[in-house]
Amino acid sequence: MRKKRSKFRLKLILLAAICAALVFAKQPDNAVSDSGKASGLSAVKTYAGQIIEGGASYVSLSVKKDEEKSTETKKTDGRDNHSPGLIDRLKRIIYIREAARSAVPAERYVKIENIPLSLQHAFIAVEDRRFYEHHGFDPNGIARAILVNLQYGDIEEGASTITQQLVKNLFLSHEQTFGRKIEELILSVDIELHFSKDEILELYLNSIYFGSGYTGIYAASEGYFGKEPHKLELPEAAMLAGVPNAPSLYSPYVDFIAAKNRQIIVLDAMEKNGYIDERLAEDARIAPIILAKTR
Repeated sequence: MRKKRSKFRLKLILLAAICAALVFAKQPDNAVSDSGKASGLSAVKTYAGQIIEGGASYVSLSVKKDEEKSTETKKTDGRDNHSPGLIDRLKRIIYIREAARSAVPAERYVKIENIPLSLQHAFIAVEDRRFYEHHGFDPNGIARAILVNLQYGDIEEGASTITQQLVKNLFLSHEQTFGRKIEELILSVDIELHFSKDEILELYLNSIYFGSGYTGIYAASEGYFGKEPHKLELPEAAMLAGVPNAPSLYSPYVDFIAAKNRQIIVLDAMEKNGYIDERLAEDARIAPIILAKTR
């Protein structure tokens, strides 16, 4: 009973937070005064503290690469970028499970038990290594991404969590507004409240864009390697996990060398995070990759 009451109170907090976010939703970032931003951020910090008990501080930092990734996905797979109104946004929060399920294509949907662990681990290692620890957003991940990108001299790792990427892909437009950033946080926490981690990863892998016209893990596995996802080997899984970072660049049909270099980064991340040992990583690095077709 206490758990149900706590969840209900949390839902009310989320509803209040989305209403506050909508005040800023129609204003571009450069149209909000410094004092307005300061007061807005203060409110968001208050909500975040209520949402996550003992809570992590909210960091209002958005990395450009993550926005480009979400934008490219929606442009390529033809999703509607129309922004819903207030009522629709409130309904989306209240019925978040139904909203998320309906936004993911049902055709060729792959359940998590049919997705090899090597592929799951590859995505977690390179996209969101604290996936099983955070509550939708990860300030530590933002700081880590900055350091990794400085190390490689390029944007190799995004700051958004897998949950945030799922929210962007399913619900949000690519508008650069203060309110949209707050709404992303709120929806990410709401997703975490109503889905298990396995369910979130499952939705993510079935909705992410893999380049060359392939949306979802089934289409990507068939399109690139001519096999169903459960038959993917580690080298193939690592290559697929590297594509969504920049689908137009890392698709093996667009630039195989770039895709191969990205695969090595994924394998390095898997080894670093303990998903594979040094020998498996090295074997996967040198294993030949056979694509389903040549371009």
